[in-house]
Amino acid sequence: MSNTEVITLERVLSRQTMQQAWESVKANKGAAGVDRKAIDQTQDHLKQHWREIRHKIESGQYQPSAVRAVSIPKANGGNRLLGIPTVQDRLIQQALQMVISAELDAQMSPHSYGFRPNRSAHDAVRAASDYVANGKTWVVDIDLKSFFDQVNHDKLMHQLSGKIADKRILKLIGRYLRAPMRQADGSQIKRLRGTPQGGPLSPLLANLYLTPLDQELTQRGIAFVRYADDIALFVSSERAARRVLESVKAWLHKQLDLEVNEGKSGTGPSDQSQLLGFRIHQGGNVAASPKSIARLKQRVRELWDARQSITLPELRKQWQDYIRGWWNYFGFANWRREVHDLSGWIRRHMRKYFWLRWHNRQGRYNALYRLGIRGRALGMAGCGRGAWRMAKHFVMHQALTTERLVRNGWYLPWKLAS
Repeated sequence: MSNTEVITLERVLSRQTMQQAWESVKANKGAAGVDRKAIDQTQDHLKQHWREIRHKIESGQYQPSAVRAVSIPKANGGNRLLGIPTVQDRLIQQALQMVISAELDAQMSPHSYGFRPNRSAHDAVRAASDYVANGKTWVVDIDLKSFFDQVNHDKLMHQLSGKIADKRILKLIGRYLRAPMRQADGSQIKRLRGTPQGGPLSPLLANLYLTPLDQELTQRGIAFVRYADDIALFVSSERAARRVLESVKAWLHKQLDLEVNEGKSGTGPSDQSQLLGFRIHQGGNVAASPKSIARLKQRVRELWDARQSITLPELRKQWQDYIRGWWNYFGFANWRREVHDLSGWIRRHMRKYFWLRWHNRQGRYNALYRLGIRGRALGMAGCGRGAWRMAKHFVMHQALTTERLVRNGWYLPWKLAS
């Protein structure tokens, strides 16, 4: 039996699939859609009306709700427009995603890493590192212009029709693609292109849409990694990089109706490029990219801003949640000098925070005394120097030693790991 024959609506709507899909949707939490029903409210609704909803899906009468437009800031500037489906539609999409992915994932390229089971951004960076270590030190960065908003529906549905025989599934996916986007003011925008991020089905459809690109690059013998719409090609010379960039741009336009963002695409040595927040140096060593380091520094300034009205336990949790998450991702790098070099700077922000939170001369005197400072050193409580300068003073280092900061939860995970 072929893959197309086992991707059936009956399998999507089976009790086992729907139960697994519901657990996944519930675990991901997420906001309500245009119907304003949260997880619990949707669960109550489904208990009462699932038989009717299922009948509509099976008979081809089901109409997905509009998706709720939500704009979120992108890490590299600008905003990304998400389309948040209702919880009910997220459930149905999740079930579709599970069944389709289970059968079609094996057909996807081994060089595609994003939103696939048992694959991660670290796997993509590891593969890229191997390319660079083997002499492919020139990178072709391809940034697809508004990719998730520009997917050609006709081309996507044509691709899917060759992979899924059940026309009821194709019809349902087509309706999800065309579900309008509802703005905050209540107006609705028709969707003639794109598969907006926000629903469980979108990443899978994006991967399927770009699979022909993966196949083309493989056929040409080009070393590459792709993480969703982040695409990096690795070649041995500047000349080859420029040639490949132009030919791939032309292929994308002709075959997939996609445009390349000229301002964010280009060629260069690997140690002047970045992939998924990392930079790959000659020899294949991996480091957090300068942009990632800059974002870390900005977040440190925000988290250690003394003007926050939070308790010390809240501050501790806020810091630990962020820095652990950051290190869980960027600790993959084996070139860590830039991160280690920030250690003293970060602890200086911590000491600055406490100096300011002690408020005035008496508060600082009491705090310093409580922390073991005695004699003339206590006179520093009345010093009029700025907080940033005081954070570097030897008295503050004696009061808030590195060991004391770590003991109280204000640690740096890379120091613990070294």
